[in-house]
Amino acid sequence: MQRRNMSMSGVVDLSAVKAAGEAKEKAEQARARSAEQGGAGGPVSLVIDVDEASFEAEVLQRSAEVPVVIDFWAEWCEPCKQLSPVLERVTREYAGRVLLAKIDADQNQMLMQQFGVQGIPAVFAVVAGQALPLFQGAAPEAQIRQTLDQLVQVSEERFGITGLQGVADEGAEQEPQAPAEPENPALAAAQEALDTGDLNGAVQAYQNVLSDDPGNTEARVGLAMAELLGRVQGLDAQQVRKEAADAPSDVEAQLRAADLDMAGGHVEDAFGRLVETVKRTAGDDRETARVRLLELFEVIGAEDPRVVTARSALARVLF
Repeated sequence: MQRRNMSMSGVVDLSAVKAAGEAKEKAEQARARSAEQGGAGGPVSLVIDVDEASFEAEVLQRSAEVPVVIDFWAEWCEPCKQLSPVLERVTREYAGRVLLAKIDADQNQMLMQQFGVQGIPAVFAVVAGQALPLFQGAAPEAQIRQTLDQLVQVSEERFGITGLQGVADEGAEQEPQAPAEPENPALAAAQEALDTGDLNGAVQAYQNVLSDDPGNTEARVGLAMAELLGRVQGLDAQQVRKEAADAPSDVEAQLRAADLDMAGGHVEDAFGRLVETVKRTAGDDRETARVRLLELFEVIGAEDPRVVTARSALARVLF
């Protein structure tokens, strides 16, 4: 979906010489303690569940030794169900250069407020106690890897934090070996295309799945996401927003702006813009705006509270 790419220039205090110096010192101390205890080469949990009670120990303290990536998720969030497994797999492949802390957004509202989370999935990092916004929404795997590479580089160059080198993941070892479920080749091909940024291929592959299984929720969400990403590719965000502001009755301008809102993680803004467009239009224009709104509902998932609220607002303007 909609992504805010990680911007190193926007990270609070990351460039501060004093903060970097203190972080390097803490990292050296953490590595020294690890060496005294026999090194960090044994099994550790690279993917952990964190709540408000364990946040300081599991995230803040660990961030002096290894970058901690935070995944805000919820059970009802369909994009979360697509993003989280990719984050977990990639984290394990990084073999201790990063840790992944999973935070249930519904159960940890205080942390949501502290990080300023407005929509999920939302991904942050903590390095030496400093918070970095990474991206929001279900990003393709290629972008996730690029972002983590930047995070590892910044952590090492500015803070001297090199992570837990060469560790094994005890969580992966403890997972029971469940019988392999038959994989839908078309769905696997669609997900791979989406992860690698082949949006046209992803759209076609998801459509292939839905032609055989119209009720496949994963395929519906994936198709809506791929189509959204395809629509916003190459758009000049500043120009799109100017056109939408200058011509509130221009339906196409409002559709483009709503897509950008959604792609940037501003879900309520996207829904609100289209509800207002439906309200002020009639005939084919109204139907076009209504259909686009329903398509964006698919990206988030029917159970998302923001979708429920927007559906009610849509019903009020229609009837």
